[in-house]
Amino acid sequence: MRAGNSQESAEMQRRKLTGIGRNVVKKITGREEAGMDEREYYKRLAAAYLRGRAGRIGQSSTEEEEPKLYPFKRGHRELPRVRKVLGFLHAVQPESLLDVGSGRGVFLFPFLEEFPKTETVSIDVLPRRVEFLQDVNRGGITRLRAVQADLCGQPFPDGSFDVVTALEVLEHIPDVESAVRAAVRMARRYVVVTVPSKPDDNPEHIHLLTKERLTELFEAAGCRRLHFDGVPGHLFVAAPLGKEG
Repeated sequence: MRAGNSQESAEMQRRKLTGIGRNVVKKITGREEAGMDEREYYKRLAAAYLRGRAGRIGQSSTEEEEPKLYPFKRGHRELPRVRKVLGFLHAVQPESLLDVGSGRGVFLFPFLEEFPKTETVSIDVLPRRVEFLQDVNRGGITRLRAVQADLCGQPFPDGSFDVVTALEVLEHIPDVESAVRAAVRMARRYVVVTVPSKPDDNPEHIHLLTKERLTELFEAAGCRRLHFDGVPGHLFVAAPLGKEG
C-alpha cells in the first residue's frame, strides 16, 4: 500500500512539474503566482529545468526533492566579475565553451542566455550540481552538456573548446598547477579565469592566487602572455592561445 501511494504521489508530482515547465506559471515552493517575470528570471532556462526535473520524479536522485528556481534569477548577470567575463566573451564569440565548476550557474545561465548558439559543456565534481544541469539539458537546452569530472584529470582531448572558463574555481583546487595545465591544453583560443583578490574566511579557499602566482602558473603551462584586469574583490585573467597568443 505504501509503495502504491508513493508511486501515485510521484506521478502527481511529475504531472504538476511538467505543467509548470510548460507554462512557467508557478513556483515550486507551492506559492501560486501569475507567472515568472521575464525581467527577473531566465524563463526559458527555468522552464527547461522544470521539464527535465519532472522526468526524474520518483527516481533515485542526489538532489533534494524540492526543486528551486532562485539559480535562474537574472540578478547574477549584474555581478561585476560576471559582467567582465561576458563582455570579454562577446568580443571573442566562441563557438564552443567548457565551463569548469559551474555550480549553481551564476555565470553559466547568463552565458547561455546571451550566447544561444555556443555549444557548451559544464564539468563539476559534485554529482548534485551535474544532475541539476542535466535536467536543463533534458528539458530542451540540448546545446548544454553536463559531465561529472575533475579538471585535473583533463577529461577532454587537447584543443576541444574555443574557450575554457574557470571562474572562482582555482582557489579550491589543491593541485592548481595540474588544473591550469589541463585548462590550457583543452582550450584552442582562450582560458578565462577569475579568482578572489583578497584573503577571506572561506575555509574552502586554499590558495590566494596573486597576479604573480597566476603568471607563473600560466607561463609554466606554455602561455606567452596574459591579460589581467581587476573587478571589485576579484582578479580577471585571460590567457590567449594559438593564433590568439
